[in-house]
Amino acid sequence: MRLDKFLKVSRVVKRRTVANEVCSAGRVSINGRTAKPSAEVKVDDILEIGFGNGKTRIRILNIQETVRKEKAAEMYEILSGQEIE
Repeated sequence: MRLDKFLKVSRVVKRRTVANEVCSAGRVSINGRTAKPSAEVKVDDILEIGFGNGKTRIRILNIQETVRKEKAAEMYEILSGQEIE
């Protein structure tokens, strides 16, 4: 799955256009490498996302094309950083 789509489906970022902009600005890395919005993500990848002044690290637990809002948080676990609303 594309990185920008994963961020939107998992509700880490609210809209795909915003996810695309964040990735294009170089504020997202996959396993330590800066990633473009079209980068493919897979289970067990570590994402580091720059939000404001802080960074949040998450591990991808599963990938689904669509998911209900209540189940979105089950797609990843937060390793460090701020809580994602």
